[in-house]
Amino acid sequence: MNNAFTLHPQLAADTTLVTDGPLSHVLLMNDARYPWLILVPRRPDLVDYDDLSAEDRKILGDEVAAVSSVIKRRFDAFKTNVAMLGNMVPQLHCHVIGRFKDDAAWPSPVWGVGTAEPYDEDEGRDRLAALRADLISAFKHL
Repeated sequence: MNNAFTLHPQLAADTTLVTDGPLSHVLLMNDARYPWLILVPRRPDLVDYDDLSAEDRKILGDEVAAVSSVIKRRFDAFKTNVAMLGNMVPQLHCHVIGRFKDDAAWPSPVWGVGTAEPYDEDEGRDRLAALRADLISAFKHL
């Protein structure tokens, strides 16, 4: 077991840090097709949801609800998909993805549909700033 939290290299390569919640790094997936955030609990050696303590499971649930609410409000998403797969990246992480009836994958899951479209510099900066402000405010209430 490792005593220090480190972010999995694939998550680091595919995302940008938005902010930190009470438990998790909140990361923006570099795919402009969807408002897509990933929460990674800052605890070492977590693989599955049941590896979290009971207290941390509650905190993660509250963070997911706050992130989902922000995505729906900020982007007028029809709904959010919340998923913890871990088949490609074994580090415990939770996807929260804004979905729209006219998105490229609707109504199927986003995985394996099309090719990621990276943010251009201005759009990425603007999205990060808006999400950072929204999430910092939302996390104050947790």
